[in-house]
Amino acid sequence: MIKFLDLQKINLLHQEEIEQRILNTFRSGWYLMGNELKTFEQNLAQYNGSQHAIGVANGLDALRLIFRAYIEMGIMAEGDEVIVPANTYIASILALSDNKLVPVLVEPDPQTYNLDLDLVEAAITPKTKAILLVHLQGRIVFSEALQTLAKKHQLKIVEDNAQAIGAMWQGKKSGNLGDAAGFSFYPGKNLGALGDAGAVTTNDDALATTIRAIANYGSNQKYVNIYKGLNSRLDEIQAAVLDVKLKYIDEENAIRTKIASRYQAEITNPNIILPEHPADAAEHVWHVYVIRTSRRDELQQYLTDKGVQTIIHYPIPPHQQKAYPELNHLSFPITEQMHNEVLSLPISPVMTDDEVAEVIAAVNSFA
Repeated sequence: MIKFLDLQKINLLHQEEIEQRILNTFRSGWYLMGNELKTFEQNLAQYNGSQHAIGVANGLDALRLIFRAYIEMGIMAEGDEVIVPANTYIASILALSDNKLVPVLVEPDPQTYNLDLDLVEAAITPKTKAILLVHLQGRIVFSEALQTLAKKHQLKIVEDNAQAIGAMWQGKKSGNLGDAAGFSFYPGKNLGALGDAGAVTTNDDALATTIRAIANYGSNQKYVNIYKGLNSRLDEIQAAVLDVKLKYIDEENAIRTKIASRYQAEITNPNIILPEHPADAAEHVWHVYVIRTSRRDELQQYLTDKGVQTIIHYPIPPHQQKAYPELNHLSFPITEQMHNEVLSLPISPVMTDDEVAEVIAAVNSFA
């Protein structure tokens, strides 16, 4: 079986360095808010081009903290609206509802699977305070027109950068395009920890200070609490692991891009819709390679029988989830069609050329 993602093999690429850093952390006797976190935050900020990087417990918390901080700063208030793509993962929506903000769902572009920027302005109301961009599947969604629109309506641009670390737009990395960005380092991400982990990046000094305090029980001075905060801290061991792997992220993203290019060139089955490749290859880091077919479930079973593991990202769109009955009456035909057709093929920095060829052959042989 060709695994969808061989996490053990990926992490073993860096075994010696990771084990040494974990051992050093273990021996240090300091396991939270120490030098490993400080080092990783500095290196992530430098890599991303941001003034601030703040390690937090996970990717959902990264987004939750951004919006919570904007509320504490008086920039947003409960009941305000945030535009968000209708086909995103549920975490994007949870970050809003957890802060009693209202998600305003907008259809994606069927070619890019990202938020259709041409539909954004029509969704803006006097209650709109932000646009939550999701760089879905590793592809950047951004434009100068979007920047102009946000400025015109005084909207914050927040990036959900959980899937796109390392992607570039006009010389700037994703996570440094808007006002703030949330990162996930869930083990299966392009930059994955050995457990849950996340981060926020921003160039806003006041926002960074507020997020740091909220994430640490609402305190920026021990036993002095200025907010009703959270406990959302990136521990020293995960920071050490991530700092090792950060050095290799561009190299590993390049391997993903090479595999995606092979899929693009060599999958010729007329029953399969391939993802659009951007004109600038740097705009996509291929967190997942998603194909589409109206016979998705048949294809998935066929590939399983052929020894190819696949995953559906994602089978149920947010507005149809039981957790959000207030959204269940809505209809988003493009989103719904995508969720019924998408299938993610194996793609990772440890796939061999033979494995890639085997996946291609299996997809092409599906009648």
